[in-house]
Amino acid sequence: MSPPDDDSDFAFALPPFKPEDALQTIRRTLRDLKLVERGPGFELRGKRVLEISAEADALQVRIARKLALSPEWDRLSVRNANEQRKFIDEVKKRLVHWDQAD
Repeated sequence: MSPPDDDSDFAFALPPFKPEDALQTIRRTLRDLKLVERGPGFELRGKRVLEISAEADALQVRIARKLALSPEWDRLSVRNANEQRKFIDEVKKRLVHWDQAD
């Protein structure tokens, strides 16, 4: 008996992205990175560096370009687990950059 030509039976769907669950995970991770949570955002040494909110199918994020009292913001949308990992990696890079800039 030969194997089936159609491989679609062996594919599986990724679990759906749940913004509220992802937000809780990200908050915990950001606190572990020594950021202080204040309302919908996070601060580093008293300066707002990140704001995050959950929407129906994604997380909306504003992340500071540099450490400042009135920062310029980069906007990101996190719609899946891969983007969530990339976002955390980006926060870690910026934390290193902000520490070196001081």
